[in-house]
Amino acid sequence: MNTSIVGFCVIILCFAYSSSLAGKEQNWPRFRGPNGSGVADFSVPAKWAKETYHWDTKLPGSGHSSPVVWGKKVFLNAARDKGKERLVVCVDANSGKILWTKSFASQTHKTHKHNSYATGTPAVDSHGVYVAWGHKGELQFTALSHEGKLLWQRDLGSANGGHGFGVSPIVHNDLVVLPNDMEKGGGFLIGVDHKTGETRWKRPRKSKRLTYSTPCVFKAPGGKEELIFTNWWLGVTSVEPIQGKQLWELSVFGRPHAERAISSPIVAGDLVLSVCGFTTLDKHLVAIRPASASKDGKAKEIWRLEDTVPHIPTPLLTKNRLYLWADNGVITCLRPNSGELVWKARIEGVKDTFFGSPVCAGGVIFCVSAYGQVVAIADDEEFRQLAVNDLDELCRSTPALANGNLYLRLFERLICIKGT
Repeated sequence: MNTSIVGFCVIILCFAYSSSLAGKEQNWPRFRGPNGSGVADFSVPAKWAKETYHWDTKLPGSGHSSPVVWGKKVFLNAARDKGKERLVVCVDANSGKILWTKSFASQTHKTHKHNSYATGTPAVDSHGVYVAWGHKGELQFTALSHEGKLLWQRDLGSANGGHGFGVSPIVHNDLVVLPNDMEKGGGFLIGVDHKTGETRWKRPRKSKRLTYSTPCVFKAPGGKEELIFTNWWLGVTSVEPIQGKQLWELSVFGRPHAERAISSPIVAGDLVLSVCGFTTLDKHLVAIRPASASKDGKAKEIWRLEDTVPHIPTPLLTKNRLYLWADNGVITCLRPNSGELVWKARIEGVKDTFFGSPVCAGGVIFCVSAYGQVVAIADDEEFRQLAVNDLDELCRSTPALANGNLYLRLFERLICIKGT
């Protein structure tokens, strides 16, 4: 074959490959990014200075919703007038300019003092952005186009719980999935068509506790995919995504007293890792091998940890290191396949609670405290605290990593930190 033709083909293939990587890098489609992993390949400076800021935008409302990114647009939820007005906000990822705001009427309701009226994170795909909010009188599930046009909206009934709403949907192929585990039962899991909002399937749940955990997708060795949900009373549940059939369920958390699943499950090789607990009592991290990955075809617990486990922050997996960033600032690094301890350390110079979840950009892990101290540590075999960036504003959200930058939502602001 002509060498010039070969060379041209190689260039085209390399360009296509790099373009596909760039496309993936630009999107952060749900809470904690692709499948909730919280990891991006590019780097972000550990220490932030004035020149590190790309932009800083005042938002039209407040809340704790984490940002999501699709291409050059950032989406998040906000609220005004004590929840009587719910907002979906779209921000230009390059400039920080607010492109549009869509407003919906709702009402004030009881919520936990650390919660907000806009805590759930949107999900986004190429077709639209999907949001949910609710209370005991309504559960609104809404889809908007990337330009802010209403695509569909459904009232699914109610979201009953004294701590207030905070559930985040996910998109799986052409399905939008929303968990609604409520207090004292009566909840459900639902999967709807992303274009029409029509119900594909709905599974009733006898959950007994409001749940804030965001589901993830486990891909079996044979290629089939399953949705993984965490709930205190029911444990860990696997659901087939096309018809909503339950594949397996393991009750693995404590029942002597009421607990709550807030931290979200993640995938670690052939294991799924789920967390549940109570603020001042027991907390559990359980590693389960799904039935589809087990030799005997049965889901089983492989290992567990009940010492310094986070209640709210979601675990983070990088290579062969599993990080548990506890609410009190103690970080535990483990081997994900066995639970073997690598190291444990406490954050220095920050006496605050962590409600956000850690994310990793290149070799740096970031996690934000409740009052806006962004702690950076090294992704390493030993503990190394790199920096503390004090933003001096309430923050109970998790950063997004996209377009080579870090996007962080504070209570009333959205900032962009330039990557390197």
